[in-house]
Amino acid sequence: MIDRRTFLNLAAASVATSSIASCSGTERRPAIGVPRSPFDDHSTAEQVTAGVDLSGKLAVVTGCTSGIGFETMRVLAMRGAWVVGTSRALQRAEAACARIKGTTTPLQLELSNYDSVIACANAIRSINLPLDILICNAGYWAAGGQRMLANGVEKHFAINHLGHAVLVNRLLGRLYMSRQGRVVMVSSRAAYRNAPERGIEFDNLDGSVDYADRRAYGQSKLANALFSLHLAKLLKGTRITSNALHPGVINTELFRDEGRLFKAAISAATSLGFGKTVEEGAATSCYVATSSLLSATSGEFFEDCNAVFVAGDNHLHDEAMAEQLWQVSENLTGQYLVSHTGPDFNDFERAARKRQAHKK
Repeated sequence: MIDRRTFLNLAAASVATSSIASCSGTERRPAIGVPRSPFDDHSTAEQVTAGVDLSGKLAVVTGCTSGIGFETMRVLAMRGAWVVGTSRALQRAEAACARIKGTTTPLQLELSNYDSVIACANAIRSINLPLDILICNAGYWAAGGQRMLANGVEKHFAINHLGHAVLVNRLLGRLYMSRQGRVVMVSSRAAYRNAPERGIEFDNLDGSVDYADRRAYGQSKLANALFSLHLAKLLKGTRITSNALHPGVINTELFRDEGRLFKAAISAATSLGFGKTVEEGAATSCYVATSSLLSATSGEFFEDCNAVFVAGDNHLHDEAMAEQLWQVSENLTGQYLVSHTGPDFNDFERAARKRQAHKK
């Protein structure tokens, strides 16, 4: 006989390995009209940014303390960018930034607390530079099948989607000021493999019906992709692009709350070639954020450093659902949002005038 906890861990481990191994069964074809890169699933973040000079550019990476978030921050800083790295715990962000060569700034960001999101965005705005790259990388994965809420909605949806949506809204004015601003949403294949069959369950955002960790996480990752899709539509004609991506299956701290057997299964699967190293996992984020080939590419979904169209019965490219998600998200977070009609010069412009006056 085995206890319930062990049974759940065994079941989760089986799901993890079968899910990873079966990813190849989904038809993914090159997206039409998007330049193909020379990179693949074995390319690293350093390789895809070789020769890229990010000097003078400001980048933000949420979830910077470990895994692909840390590697993304490290490589962007190595290429010359000033990188703001965020974490739920400021001390962890400080420790991560201290390990990196280059210019970095640690900030606290608790995505389930919208006041924290606003405070983080204000701190970034206080740097008084255009924002060139915003990589929404931080992710939450629950364990144990226990439904939890944040701000009245299911916690995966609140953190992975709504928190990042508020952050993007609050920083959009600074992205307008960049010569070519880029929003990069780190989604997942879970967006089209594990999300509910009918897509975003707008009538069940508290997860009270048929809750399961994998479905909730999949729905939040689908929300990431759809948010990017509609943001790209709204930003058409501007110099800002928005794209989403699947980084690959990587053995990171995302699974830190899972049981021992689940984590062992993930580790075994990645070591057998079904997943990626952290260096490979950060490649697509860095490529989408920096490649000159993608200056006019927006609203796409990337895997292995190339834009793909995922065929089959999924909602990854559903523009109507993306628009509905945007409206519902605004209703849920409206009091924390600001309106945008163009570049946000406010403090930046005042600081520039002071610098000019000082020079005289």
